[in-house]
Amino acid sequence: MKATDPEEQLLRRFVDGDPLAAEALYRRFEREAHGWILRIVRDPAAAEDVLVESFWRAYRARARFVVTRPFGAWLRRIATRAALDHLRAARRRTERRLGEVDPQAPAAGDLAARDAIARAFRRLPAKLQVVATLALVEERPYREIAEALDLPLGTVKSRLSRASARLREDLSRQGIRP
Repeated sequence: MKATDPEEQLLRRFVDGDPLAAEALYRRFEREAHGWILRIVRDPAAAEDVLVESFWRAYRARARFVVTRPFGAWLRRIATRAALDHLRAARRRTERRLGEVDPQAPAAGDLAARDAIARAFRRLPAKLQVVATLALVEERPYREIAEALDLPLGTVKSRLSRASARLREDLSRQGIRP
């Protein structure tokens, strides 16, 4: 990038704390970041909250951003961490309510299976849950997941393998054969 590149100038202004530059970057990356977060948290309302938190974290960390690097990739890593934090917090809340099981069982077998799968996903540790969601539900390529999470490809495969094993085990305990 040349020093006169408008993109680089915008990023430099952002790093310097210019609120108009931050707003411009928000408008430019909001849709992409929201879609990414939604794939991880699977809840539109939560995705909105995590989106705001992600941009706030990016703004607070702006001094560490290198303007010659892609902003979108940097923001995606921040958004992924914020989404993982959200999943961990949601899991803790769920674990506290674990004893409060709904006595009404779903009538349809498909609905019961879908609920069992959703419960099994929610019980996964956040690091496994995000990889499993992106690979199994969103069907994202392993390389894309590795780049987005800033992980080696082997780690993504390992986490997916562990997540799959836990999902099978959890579903078996619930009486569902995967």
